[in-house]
Amino acid sequence: MIFRYLLLAFFSIYSLTGRAAQGDFYQIKVYHFKNARQEATTDAFLEKAYLPALHRAGIEKVGVFKPVVVPGGPTAEQLLIYVFVPFASPEAFFGLDQQLEKDAIYASDGKEYLDASYIEPPYERIESILLTAFPQNPHFELPNLRSPKAQRVYELRSYEGPTEKLHQNKVTMFDKGDEVGLFKRLGFNAVFYAEVISGSRMPNLMYLTTFENKAERDKHWESFNNDAYWKELSVKPEYQHNVSRNDTKFLYPVEYSDI
Repeated sequence: MIFRYLLLAFFSIYSLTGRAAQGDFYQIKVYHFKNARQEATTDAFLEKAYLPALHRAGIEKVGVFKPVVVPGGPTAEQLLIYVFVPFASPEAFFGLDQQLEKDAIYASDGKEYLDASYIEPPYERIESILLTAFPQNPHFELPNLRSPKAQRVYELRSYEGPTEKLHQNKVTMFDKGDEVGLFKRLGFNAVFYAEVISGSRMPNLMYLTTFENKAERDKHWESFNNDAYWKELSVKPEYQHNVSRNDTKFLYPVEYSDI
């Protein structure tokens, strides 16, 4: 609770600087499971209780994604559910729990999950990542795709920096260096670009691009790597050594996902 109040105080100051007012505030919740039963329980909760409650709270679009399963069946790395919740401000994020506590429909529809026993918990752990949208892309966007959701490939990339200063240099590369503009010009159909404010891996930035399928994803990245502007931007001396780790996750939206 003390941490929550400290974080709220930080974001109050952050808002006063004017930075937060420029764009969206995001939460990515990552549910970790040890078996299919847990995943099914949480899936039902998200579809029948959580997303409807967020809609009633004024959050119209929520993304729910799962890892693309590679041949051989799901592994521990694939027993995950990602939930992307866009907020208009940090204050909206901090006020959500109070709204949910007053929602009787949510309590009823989510009873199996909310009142689960410690003997059979609905997940192993929840990871929470808080982000603020880049100034150049201040609001999330819905992907313009026509393929069935199960065939889509959503690519969640995480760029960790070796130091805070070098991380900010990579953020500048996206913004003033117009790396975001390059992605837009090449049709990467991104949902968001954002800086991680609180998470297990920092300093960090994340973005989510979307494609009709894996083949389209590969085509886009081939175009990106061969693009004349990228070749020029990537070798500029001022933008060197600003990423120490690139973590890429391939996801797809579940049928009840809004995004």
